[in-house]
Amino acid sequence: MAPTTPQSLAQSLKETTEREAPLLAASSEAHATERPTATSWSRKEELGHLLDSAVNNHVRFVRASLEEEFQGAGYEQDGWVRAHGYHDLPWATLVDLWQRHNELLCEVVKRIAPAKLATPCKIGGNSPVTLGFLIEDYILHMQHHLDHVLGRAQITSYPSSKLAGKQPD
Repeated sequence: MAPTTPQSLAQSLKETTEREAPLLAASSEAHATERPTATSWSRKEELGHLLDSAVNNHVRFVRASLEEEFQGAGYEQDGWVRAHGYHDLPWATLVDLWQRHNELLCEVVKRIAPAKLATPCKIGGNSPVTLGFLIEDYILHMQHHLDHVLGRAQITSYPSSKLAGKQPD
C-alpha cells in the first residue's frame, strides 16, 4: 500500500468530487426536496450538511497546515443546516456550491507539506487525531452522505464515527 501523501489525498478528493457531481446534478428538484422520513433531512439538507462540513474542515486543514497543532470547536450540525435554510435553496445551486468548495479543498490539500499530515488536531471534546486522519475522514464522511443522498444500497462508513463510539449518521 502506498504511503498517504497530500497529493494522494487531494487526488482522492478530486476523484470523489468529479465522480459524484454529475450524479447529484442529475437528481430532480422534487427528489432532492423529499424527506425520507418526517424527522430526517431532505437530500438538500444532507448536501447542505456536506457544505457545512467543507467550510468547517477548510478552516481546520489550513490552520493545521500552518500551526504546530490545531484546536477547534466542533459544530452543531442541525443548527447549521437550519441556519442556512438548505431545504429552500435550489438543488442545482447546492450541487454547484458543493462541487466548487471541494475543488478548492483539493487545491488546499495538495499544497500541504507532507510532514504536516502528522499535525495533532483536537476537535471539540474528541481525542486528538492527525491532520492526515482528518482529511481521510472528511473524504469518507462525504462519501457516506453522498451514498445516502444518491440512494445507494451500500453506505460507506468512516473512521470518526467508530472513534466516537457511534454509528455513522
